[in-house]
Amino acid sequence: MPGLIATIERRPQATFAAFLGLHFLVWTALPTLLYPNLPLDLIEALTYGREWQLGYDKLPPLPWWLIEALHRTLGVEVAYYALAQLAVVAAFALVWATARPLVGAVGALVAVLIVDGLHYFQYTAAKFNHDVIQLPLWALAGYAFHAGLRRGRMRDWVLLGLALGLALWAKYFVVVLAAPLALFVLVDREARPALKTPGPWIALALALVVMAPHLIWLVNNDFLPFTYASARAAPVRGPLDHVVHPLAFAVGQLAFLLPSLIIAAALIWPRPKPDDAPAPVAADAFDRRIVTLLTFGPFAATVVLSALSGRGTIAMWGYPLWLFLGLWIVLAARSAIVPARLSRIAASWGIVFTLFAVAFAVNYSVLPAFDHRYRAVFYPGDRLADELARRFRAATGRPLAYVIGTMWDGGNVAHYAREQPRVLIDGDPRRAPWIDLGDLRSKGAVVVWTSGDPKVMPVPLRSIAGDAQVQPPFALPFRRGDHVLTVGWAILRPQPHFARAY
Repeated sequence: MPGLIATIERRPQATFAAFLGLHFLVWTALPTLLYPNLPLDLIEALTYGREWQLGYDKLPPLPWWLIEALHRTLGVEVAYYALAQLAVVAAFALVWATARPLVGAVGALVAVLIVDGLHYFQYTAAKFNHDVIQLPLWALAGYAFHAGLRRGRMRDWVLLGLALGLALWAKYFVVVLAAPLALFVLVDREARPALKTPGPWIALALALVVMAPHLIWLVNNDFLPFTYASARAAPVRGPLDHVVHPLAFAVGQLAFLLPSLIIAAALIWPRPKPDDAPAPVAADAFDRRIVTLLTFGPFAATVVLSALSGRGTIAMWGYPLWLFLGLWIVLAARSAIVPARLSRIAASWGIVFTLFAVAFAVNYSVLPAFDHRYRAVFYPGDRLADELARRFRAATGRPLAYVIGTMWDGGNVAHYAREQPRVLIDGDPRRAPWIDLGDLRSKGAVVVWTSGDPKVMPVPLRSIAGDAQVQPPFALPFRRGDHVLTVGWAILRPQPHFARAY
């Protein structure tokens, strides 16, 4: 350990690069080795992304486009897990770039090690989704906002506008970042003069230009995805929810922060002695206010919105909220990061990192033999797709072009079948308006369901496929564990004359 600490102090930038490499390799390898089937978020991405729409019924399209681009260019599942980790390490690199001028290279490294204690950056970042893609965009916005206010360079304001604009394409949650940034510029005495320069206004204009295509889509589609967001948030049942819901979110976030706080504890314990040298930081009061805003502003905005609306929040919305917490702690601690403290921080981080990795490995390699829980990543998606495609070809003499089913069942068939059929999600044309129903009827489709009676087609699927011929169900073992999937299915036979009717 003394030799390692000496190396970190002597070459913090190289140490940071090694940390990024280790993080990328471990968290790319674990899901690649332990997920025999793609998780729901990636199945969903591949189902939506192939359609290249400006918007969808659930969320903005950016992460789905990125996954589809990888699918078309590389076509290997490891690429999807690598993309998630590229997003994480890019966010870390931007936090490092923000922190280094303020607290030095070692302090910046410590700031990143602290936030790496959050499961958002490890266990739950194994699969790429809308939460993960927010990380580098929010980190870029924080970096550019600080740099723009401190240095006033036009390129920093351009980066801010680009980051906020792209963040809307990632998730609508960006509003809780943008609002505190705007409020800070209006009320902070040292930030307000920036309004007399072109920078903030160019950032605003660029953000709106980047957002514009999706904003227009939202207006033209009656803000369709907000229905999904509203359904995800717990409804208001009474006045007490205006207190309970924001409090529950805050307590949940505190619980998630505990590993990070354990790593950070070495900065304040043992308490510095009165004659100890203070931390050599370059941050002044203005820097500290900006970092405080970046650390707590979006969280406060989330809590306030929940309190005002009374609606519940989702714990995983905390994904991008704490990117700058480590930097804030390093600045607040004001203690020099001497070798003894650095040693404890590195050891604590190493324990937390290892525990997350071991817990992940145990959950997907050891526990399935004992707890018998359903794990979506053990779903037999490849065999389901092969069976349905083969049976459809045998019955019709045609390749499988369409599948009608839930996002999960239909999406697995769409991804793993050789023909890569398109999905009419839930049998509902409103969820997949890009599907030409005439073409679907003319080419036929497989209808698939895995819940309820396998011999009776679920009611929601009958509006489109009511005349499909229900086939004998079959069973498939899960990829791991002792679960068995019972498959109900039907054939909607090709009817070429429908191509002219629609």
